Amino acid sequence: MAQLIDGRQVAKAALLALRPRIQALKRPPGIAVVRVGEDPASRVYVERKTARAERLGFWHEHVHLELDASQAQLEAEIDRLNADPKIDGILVQLPLPSGLDGTAILDRIDPSKDVDGFHPENIGRLAQGRPQFVPCTPAGVMRLLSHSGIKVEGKRAVVVGRSNIVGRPMAMLLEAANATVTVAHSRTTDLPSLLRAADIVVAAVGRPEFLKGDWLSEGAVVIDVGINRLADGRLVGDVDFESAVQRVAAITPVPGGVGPMTIAMLMENTVKAAELRP
Repeated sequence: MAQLIDGRQVAKAALLALRPRIQALKRPPGIAVVRVGEDPASRVYVERKTARAERLGFWHEHVHLELDASQAQLEAEIDRLNADPKIDGILVQLPLPSGLDGTAILDRIDPSKDVDGFHPENIGRLAQGRPQFVPCTPAGVMRLLSHSGIKVEGKRAVVVGRSNIVGRPMAMLLEAANATVTVAHSRTTDLPSLLRAADIVVAAVGRPEFLKGDWLSEGAVVIDVGINRLADGRLVGDVDFESAVQRVAAITPVPGGVGPMTIAMLMENTVKAAELRP
């Protein structure tokens, strides 16, 4: 039976460590979350983020625009938040409704307030090995590995998924930690053979229970980034947990694995942004 990597406990420790940093600031950190439309999942995610910010004593603002909001309206809100001295961090809840240019919106956020770590300037800094704000989910994965005492240096890592939000920055962080990294995707041939040779597997493909237990080596560490809701209401990851947990050395559960870490790293980035503000 695999070791379960408990993201809730690691996130709790990370958030506790923020409290003295928050108290040392001249004013509370400020975060703004921007949501467009009425997607129920997006609403839940935003509520979790703002609730956590409130518990930490942040100044927080929830900007909610109607589904028919224009690109210009959304850009105007970003400009307003960029100029607001109370706001240290801005994040836009993705995905945006069709018809809105999400890339242009993310590019418009002041890089010093880009606590999601998605702005090209922050991704470029990460690629150069001198990061400022690291995307929250990959940062959370690295914290989980470190906290669990899992050695990354010299290991063979496979990241399944190549999104700009998770897969690509995840590969950069693993490489920076001296792992040998392969990024797999929808056109990778013979994925099971590739995975069986991996010491560390990060699943971020967005397909429920896609990776099967017999695709993984018995000594593997599996980090499941996926959060998928099935027709029966259950939340599952991108890994078939029941078959994998019997085989691998360690695995993150869904829920309770990577998810709590994403929010903790968002709070940490916001505190860092407040500390860096002149």
